[in-house]
Amino acid sequence: MERFTRSHFPDTPFLFFTGKGGVGKTSVACSLSIAIANEGKKVLLISTDPASNLQDIFGQTFSNSPTKIEGIDNLFAINLNPEQAAQHYKEQMVGPYRGKLPEVVLQNMEEQLSGACTVEIAAFNEFATLLTDTSVIGNFDTVVFDTAPTGHTLRLLQLPSAWSTFLDDNTTGTSCLGPLKGLEPQREIYKEAVERLKNAKQTTLMLVTRPEENPLKETARASHELFEIGIQNQTLLINGYMSNTDSTDDIEEAFIACQANALARIPEELNRFEHFYLPFVPYSLSSIERMQAWMTDQEVIQEDESNEETKIPEIEEMIADYLERKPKLIFTMGKGGVGKTTVASYIALRLAEEGTHVHLTTTDPAAHLDWTFGDDNVKNLTISRIDPKVEVENYEAEVLAKASETMNEEGLAFVKEDLASPCTEEIAVFRAFANVVENHQDEVIIIDTAPTGHTLLLLDATEAYHREISRSQGDIPPAVSNLLPRLRDASYTSVAIVTLPEATPVYEASRLQEDLHRAGLTVDWWVVNQTFSSIYTTSPTLIQKQQAETKWLKEVKSISNNQFVAIPWVKTPLVGAQGLHELKGEKIK
Repeated sequence: MERFTRSHFPDTPFLFFTGKGGVGKTSVACSLSIAIANEGKKVLLISTDPASNLQDIFGQTFSNSPTKIEGIDNLFAINLNPEQAAQHYKEQMVGPYRGKLPEVVLQNMEEQLSGACTVEIAAFNEFATLLTDTSVIGNFDTVVFDTAPTGHTLRLLQLPSAWSTFLDDNTTGTSCLGPLKGLEPQREIYKEAVERLKNAKQTTLMLVTRPEENPLKETARASHELFEIGIQNQTLLINGYMSNTDSTDDIEEAFIACQANALARIPEELNRFEHFYLPFVPYSLSSIERMQAWMTDQEVIQEDESNEETKIPEIEEMIADYLERKPKLIFTMGKGGVGKTTVASYIALRLAEEGTHVHLTTTDPAAHLDWTFGDDNVKNLTISRIDPKVEVENYEAEVLAKASETMNEEGLAFVKEDLASPCTEEIAVFRAFANVVENHQDEVIIIDTAPTGHTLLLLDATEAYHREISRSQGDIPPAVSNLLPRLRDASYTSVAIVTLPEATPVYEASRLQEDLHRAGLTVDWWVVNQTFSSIYTTSPTLIQKQQAETKWLKEVKSISNNQFVAIPWVKTPLVGAQGLHELKGEKIK
């Protein structure tokens, strides 16, 4: 695998970056934009990421028109706000019905249009307009888009049924996309934008990932989706790769070995593209100077974030709280790859060891709780697994059976694609989880994946609509109706958000907390996973990493109102009770 250098820069006029949150999309997009501008090309960098930190990186304010970046010739930036665009679109769609339809119908429509998919469509609307506006992009040699649309959104927008008038009446289902008719004037613009994306002479898709198992799997799924709809000019950038060093530090050696093991099992879908890597750096890529140094392997002298010693609370503080308060339902929540399953397993193990009867269930398709616990038979602990694929298939069959009573083939095609959205999986899995709760009422139930606030409000709105209008796509089962109010009971339900000590995971976790608050759920704890801060190491690189983590530990301390714990990075697979106990830095006999 080669290091990504100047000789590997794409020569297409359009570059699109995609990758799951926290892999470094924005850092790579900004660094590459700076490097191309330094070669004398005029570059426009466009961010459509709701969590974009362009302002922080460049120390400037950006808007929806090109702004010159100070300190770099030939580089301009645009920061689009898809959440604002989504809000405007929502009002455009719902406004005309105010005063004409029952309030419960309006609530259902508004919540359908409040999800992540609607934000993504609004973002696509923004950059499709730019992509086809020659008066703007015609002034630049290279246009870099920080965030690419998913294959799901592109497929949806290409369906003829997405623009059909029958969707005006689709206010009864638990869709998170809602009708798209409000975007009808943009239809031809979308078509042109998608054609440009598919044109290998015009566009390169840069897949950004990390040398870790979950990000590689996520990247393979995204790559396959986009490849299937014709976006095939793809390049894989593995960010944060630490090559072999002469270090004798066992932590650094274990870190390198973990990356090597993940890359040895790289998904087959990614092997059809060129692979390049960008090196692991322990410092934050928070300035032009640091990004230039990263691209050219210059040394960066990092100042200590702080000289004061930060107390790092251990996970046992959270366990003690649960033993005292005795919640009946515990969720561990967070973005993929942050360690929800591991944290849920540890909580379950420790409560069971203290005499609490516990039922642990996972909805993570990549989780293997049997593997996590090995051959250990833990007293007081029962385990089950909800298979998202099976639950989604059952839910889709139910919705499509209902829809087929009134819709033609075009309408059903739209509903099928709509059901491919993330909210569908959340809803289907939540229905299955509600049944688990009904069947295990004498135990503390711990689940490692939970629905977002948006999905819970969507279920609420659909249930209210169903009660009043008595017709619904995908009826609300009694188990769900029973569970929804219990979730807002702080004595019954506890939520722990799991994150990593890095910028994007912390920002994403903060948005998740706001989303849950909107739905009336309280977050009790934050868990910062895979921290190096409490580990003894002699590696200069990892010592700098410890210093860089200080900022994010302080940020979590503030956001969580000091209700957080940290788990150290561990160098061995967490198998069985013995392995899980290493999360608190001790072993059991």
